[in-house]
Amino acid sequence: MTENANFRKKGYLHEDFRLFHLRDVGVEEMEYHYHEFDKIVIFLSGTASYIVEGRSYFLEPWDVLLVSHHLIHKPVIDPNDPYERVVIYLDPGFIRSQSAKDGDLTACFRLARQRQFALMRRSGAQRQQLQALLSNLEQALAEAGFAGTLLARTCFLQLLIHLNREMVKDHTHRDKSASRNDPKIERALSYINDHLSEDLSVDTLAGQVYTSKYHFMRRFKELTGCSVHRYITQKRLLAAADLLRSGVSAQNACARCGFQDYSTFQRAFRTQFGMTPRDMLK
Repeated sequence: MTENANFRKKGYLHEDFRLFHLRDVGVEEMEYHYHEFDKIVIFLSGTASYIVEGRSYFLEPWDVLLVSHHLIHKPVIDPNDPYERVVIYLDPGFIRSQSAKDGDLTACFRLARQRQFALMRRSGAQRQQLQALLSNLEQALAEAGFAGTLLARTCFLQLLIHLNREMVKDHTHRDKSASRNDPKIERALSYINDHLSEDLSVDTLAGQVYTSKYHFMRRFKELTGCSVHRYITQKRLLAAADLLRSGVSAQNACARCGFQDYSTFQRAFRTQFGMTPRDMLK
């Protein structure tokens, strides 16, 4: 089977944040995808796991997943079991604008990326507090009274402050039963994301994690759902798009993200985003 050139971007966000409370049965298998916004998943019931950048998380009720923008992920769901969850899309720019000197509200996502661990598992008392904050937010979003938008935003920020406070002291990443990963592939993923402008050949990556080239390629695809080349190209394109949005020239973005040839970069960029790099820069 021929592998698609790119992962699919799923979902669009035109607001500061958006909440979905979903419950369904017979969910079809989803493909690996990414978002250009941050995402919070609060798992409520069903039988499901979540794969984020090659690590599988085994979900329990009231688990919280913090999925940063551009991370490649997908849920794995038992279609025979009702799957209920709350999903919140967040605009990273809005979250930064609401942060204060004593509180960066994007810190929970940054910490999840530093730990390479996206899951928080709530205990009994913690679940009750999370449930109350979520209930207040859903109720505020459903109302249309005086200052309804302001009330909903206030409830949302209260929830985000709570998650940031909990993330700092959370130790779920120490629970080996909560997730499964391959340390060598995890190191390779980290190396890729830290060295996008450098040589990222399969030989180089396999050497970084001290394994054979062919074992590395097989294991990488098994855990991430794609080839090494496809993953690297996707990450380079996403990084280039971020640079262009910040005002970096197309030629500079091409070089800084490891593309050796501008025409190759331009073709791949157009395929991925439906526009040229210079169109996005404009």
